[in-house]
Amino acid sequence: MPTKIEKDAVTGTDTTGHEWDGIKELNTPLPKWWLYTFYATILWALGYFVLYPAWPGLSGHTTGVLGWTMRGEISESLAQAAAAQAPFVNRIDAASLEDIAKSTDLRNFAIAGGRSVFAVNCAPCHGAGAAGSKGFPNLVDDNWIWGGTLDDIHTTIQNGIRNSNPDSRISQMPRFGADKILDAKQIDDVAEYVLSLSRRSRNAAAAERGAVVYSENCEACHLQGGVGNAEMGAPSLAANIWLYGGDKATLVETITNSRAGAMPAWTDRIDAARIKMLTVYVHSLGGGK
Repeated sequence: MPTKIEKDAVTGTDTTGHEWDGIKELNTPLPKWWLYTFYATILWALGYFVLYPAWPGLSGHTTGVLGWTMRGEISESLAQAAAAQAPFVNRIDAASLEDIAKSTDLRNFAIAGGRSVFAVNCAPCHGAGAAGSKGFPNLVDDNWIWGGTLDDIHTTIQNGIRNSNPDSRISQMPRFGADKILDAKQIDDVAEYVLSLSRRSRNAAAAERGAVVYSENCEACHLQGGVGNAEMGAPSLAANIWLYGGDKATLVETITNSRAGAMPAWTDRIDAARIKMLTVYVHSLGGGK
């Protein structure tokens, strides 16, 4: 229970009138510097509310007398960056891929810009270092499904693979097992033959039988010896570089049910200059032909 307010005999400070177990609470005032700081923060907050967007409403917020927004500041920064890059971007837009590759300053700018475009748009599938993963091709080796020249890479990026774009790259491997084109024994034999192309077969007799099956069903696309055909999007089977896996069980699964990975047509999402920059960047990774 509160007691009467009195002065403390030791400090001379008034008490608050509260006492616990004989201990009386002193009514010690806050330091003046603390109070002044507190008042200053209140004034600062009021000034902020007036100058900057602060108060939310049902359909928006107060804009503040300065009219400043973080979105506007970012937009201004992006506009300044775009203006600074414009001379190079315009030159790249007007130049051929070969001319970009021959010009040191354009090539360096294209690689730097293409790296940024790749990080935002391509890395989620192909990986930050472009090494790929299961179902997503490695872009740093010299094994290309659709070709590794500047023009080949540009066409692939621009139009994509197996999508709704009318110019999309299209290839379709038959479902040899699911559609009863080959029986399980033939599929096992041709898988053994494919293993033999990279010296991994352990059944010479099965590989020999599979060579006949391959010649009749697969050679038209993958060519003799399984070297692949970039014009048709038929990958090499002899390089021991695999998109979905090269062990026998995976090969049997691929032959049986086929594969049909897809890639977007980036021409619908990225402007022409940046597609060129991305092309030069991917080509520069080490595997470009």
